[in-house]
Amino acid sequence: MLTDFKNLPDNSRIWIYQANRKLRDDEVSEISKLTEAFLTKWTAHGADLEAGFEIKYNRFIVIGLNQTNATASGCSIDASVHFIQSLQEKFDVDLLDKMNVTFYSGKYIAYKSLKDFRKMAKDKSVSKNTVVFNNLVNTKAEYLENWEVPAHDSWHNRFLS
Repeated sequence: MLTDFKNLPDNSRIWIYQANRKLRDDEVSEISKLTEAFLTKWTAHGADLEAGFEIKYNRFIVIGLNQTNATASGCSIDASVHFIQSLQEKFDVDLLDKMNVTFYSGKYIAYKSLKDFRKMAKDKSVSKNTVVFNNLVNTKAEYLENWEVPAHDSWHNRFLS
């Protein structure tokens, strides 16, 4: 059951998929339609899942699930991953590689491999105050408060001296 992302409770489970490139506006529009269609039919053991989504900065697909009435099962999580894989193929974009880092470089959003981010940290091209996207947040409340944070407040801190 599709619901507006804003209406999901703060304890809703969150999954964040970051694109390896900025999505064009027409791609965001089509991805939105496809995601709406998927979430409308998303179920766990026959029970409708109350879910919503948003696409941030033409780069992140954020799916939220209200687990009050029904929680995601292994099969429903598999279905969502297959859906994301279908978006990857259709739009020739990587959404599942967790070994990359997205961060602000000035007013722009940069996307680098973890290896390159480590090198940038060593070379002092990024600092503990560089704002990173912490895609490991688990709930909507964490997403709203701890997703865009200085690197020193995230797992990225381990790469900074």
